[in-house]
Formats: sequence, structure tokens, C-alpha cells
Amino acid sequence: MNHLKGKEENRKQLSLMCLKLVHLGLTLAMFYVAWLYFHYGRLSGMNKYGFRYNYYVLAGYAVCVAFFNRTYNSYLLGYSRIRSLVFAQFLAQLFSSGIMWFIVCLAWKHWDDPLVFFILLILQLILDAVWSYFANGYYFKLYPPKKTILIYRNELDKKRFGSIQGKPTERLYKVVEEFQYDGYSFKAIRDRLEGYEAVFVAGVHSRCRNGIAKYCKEEGIAGFFLPHIGDVIMQEARHIQSFDAPVLFVTRSQLNPEYAILKRVFDIASSGVALILLSPIMLITAAAIHFYDGGPAIYKQVRLTKDGREFQIYKFRSMRVDAEKDGVARLSTGDNDDRITPIGKIVRKCRFDELPQLWNIFKGDMSVVGPRPERPEIARQYYEFLPDFKLRLQVKAGLTGYAQVYGKYNTDPYEKLEFDLLYINDMSPLTDINLIFATFGILFSKDSTEGFEGEGGVTGVATYRKETITQATGIDYDDEKLREESAEEVRRQWED
Repeated sequence: MNHLKGKEENRKQLSLMCLKLVHLGLTLAMFYVAWLYFHYGRLSGMNKYGFRYNYYVLAGYAVCVAFFNRTYNSYLLGYSRIRSLVFAQFLAQLFSSGIMWFIVCLAWKHWDDPLVFFILLILQLILDAVWSYFANGYYFKLYPPKKTILIYRNELDKKRFGSIQGKPTERLYKVVEEFQYDGYSFKAIRDRLEGYEAVFVAGVHSRCRNGIAKYCKEEGIAGFFLPHIGDVIMQEARHIQSFDAPVLFVTRSQLNPEYAILKRVFDIASSGVALILLSPIMLITAAAIHFYDGGPAIYKQVRLTKDGREFQIYKFRSMRVDAEKDGVARLSTGDNDDRITPIGKIVRKCRFDELPQLWNIFKGDMSVVGPRPERPEIARQYYEFLPDFKLRLQVKAGLTGYAQVYGKYNTDPYEKLEFDLLYINDMSPLTDINLIFATFGILFSKDSTEGFEGEGGVTGVATYRKETITQATGIDYDDEKLREESAEEVRRQWED
């Protein structure tokens, strides 16, 4: 049976690969035509290098498109909305065309009119829209909804997994049963899994979860598991061959010297160039903020970086001067936060409030890529119920990272830690470049700036803590009780 399933799956994957190659081939063909018009003014032409020069340009464009398609998940059919696919493909083509135009102009030593590439992007956008609509529909025909069971320990774990209602994955996985796990062994629930084509697992004890994972492997069904912190840490473990038995080695993450030097050189160069190029925008932003209410344009705040070292972070002020006049640290509650000024809303929407951090990067307080720096007072509250949150401090804080690209502003601390550990496990120059370009893909996403719910966003922690404990235990804690018992209760809920 599994053999037949494997052959059928290979056939489906082959047909999807052909569909993607058609799109890639048309994209390259359209670029090549545009290049010939750009270089020769007609569809054919020769220079002293013959056609080889044209092929080199096409090959360079193909490499760029492949890199950016991978960065933006441009071909993630079934799991992405059509508009997301179109936007991802358009970004890949935009950056690829821009890079090739820039390289060619440098080679020619003069700047040529890029109008033909603008026309190319419009045509490619039409191609992307048509292809994405057809390809996503074809994917859903190949993969009808799978009968799915959700196994969870408590309401907190269930919420962390998230609802698939209203998302593209709803058309792939139809949850027909939600089963609350209560310490059962795998043998006790194995029969319950029969007949399902997919299983979602959240908060289940590791021994039972391992049994479910093995079952998914044996039966060839799809398994989706929310990881524990330990799972993420073990992903970076290295196999040590000096022992007779398989041994995995784990230690504190350290940048190797070559990568550390390259990363610092890149930080200095990129932030320095960005400060120069963006200085007009920064000056206009600063003037608008100051003239609105007469307050300072720059907002300084203490944050934490590698090994818990404190530093002053710089941001354009988007809130009232007296936003924290009572001395209580508060996170933003989003667009409805009455502390944000009208100018501040524009600044935040355009992400201009983060631009002064380029100076922090240039000075060495931060890196371009790394875990976002947290405020000490908020971090201390996180440590109370999530001591592992300190693991984020293994590396220097950054302007962008996994949590920013794949999470949101109000991503809860546990998931934020997991995202940051995924980056720490996978640090490399290529990972950094991928994340930098992937950041452009979320600049226009409203979800990435959603604020914390609650009155005034008081630290985002008290509200978050009370909400999660209530969901995990069914007890409505008052604030005093919360302060006394939250640490032990939440830690117990998140541990195996």
C-alpha cells in the first residue's frame, strides 16, 4: 500500500515540478527578449563576444530568480494565497531584474534607461497572476482535503497551533476531530489515529509524541508537530564520530572567526551605505516628528544584546512624549494604541521608526540579522515564567530575524524564542542574506505589526501571562494571585 502511495506521490510531484518549470521558462524567456531590446534595440544582435555574452546575462538572471524564489517561497502552492504567490514571484523578478540592470550598467560604466525592464515587470506580473491562479487550483485538485485529527494537551497548546479556518491550509487539512491528550501513552491512543490522513500534535509528552511520529512514518501520513524548546536546541546538535555509539554534541552557540569577521564587515558596510542613502528620508522624518508636537525626534531606550549587555537603542519617536509617564513599560497594542501620534502611525506603517538603528549596527551594538533586542524590565518578566528566554542572548541582537520574517510583533515569547533559536542553529552568511531579502516581503504585511491586546498593552506580559494561564488551567487569576503563582504554573504547562 505504501509502495503504491509513493508512486502516486512521485507522479504528483513530477507534474507540479513541470508546472513550475513552465513558469520559470516563460519568466526567463520574457527577460531574454527584454534584454535583447535593452542591449540591441531589436530581438537579435551581435557584439564582439557573439551570443555568449547574452547567455551569461541570462544565466545570471536565472541564478538570481532561483535564489529569490527560494527566499520568498514563490512556488509554495496550496499553503499560500494566490496574492501571496504573485507578490513573492513579483519580488523575485523585481530584485533579479534590478540586480542585472545594475551589474550591466557598472560593466558599461554608464546608467541606461531601465524602462524596458519596467515593461517587463508588468508583463511578468500578469504572467504570475495567471499562473498562480491556475497552479494553485491544480494543486488542490491533486491534493483533496485530508481527514485530519488534532491532538492537544490544553487550550493554550491548541491556541498556539492556531486555527486553519479561513487559511489556504483549510482546503488541504480538514480537522474532523479534536482530541485532548491527558497523559495517555501512545498505545492508548494508537487506534484513534486509524483512518486519518493527517495529524496535528500540540503539547503532547515527548514519549507519546515520538510514537505518533513513528506511526506517521510507518503509515505514510502527514504529521505536524509543535516543537518544544529542547527539540529546537537538538536541531543544531552535531554527530561526534569519536564514540562507538551515536553521540550528539550540543554546546553554547558561537560564531566561527571567519563568519564573525564577515558578519561585522557586512554590518559596517551595509549600515554605513544605508545611513548615507537614507539620510534625506531620515531628516524629513525627524523634522515631521519634531514639528508635530515639539518633542524630540529620536527615542532612546535600554535594550539587551549578547550575554545580557545593555545598550541604548535609537528609534524615531512614534508615540507621545509622555507615553510612559508612570514609569511602566508597555508594548504597543497596535493601530488602536492612543499613545501613537498621527505622524507616528505613518512612520510605523512605513517602518521608518527603525531606521536610526542603523547607527546601532554601525557602532556594533547590533547586527543586521539577529534576535530583536528586548527591554530589560520586560525580559525579566518573561524570565519568571520562561527562564529559557535567556537563550536568545547567545548572539548579538539584530534588526531583523526569523521571528520578524515568520512571526509577528505580538508573537508570544515562547514562539519568539523558538524562532530565534532556529536562527541561532542555522547562522551562516547565506541565511543572513536570505533573511535580509525576506524582510522586504513582510514590509507591506499588516499582520507583522499587530499589537498586543489588553488595556494599554501593559508590558504585553501581564496580559499575555494572565490569558495563557487562564486558558491552560481554567482559573481566572486576579493580578495579585497572578504574580505569586504564574511562574510555576506556566512553566509546568510548557514542560514535558
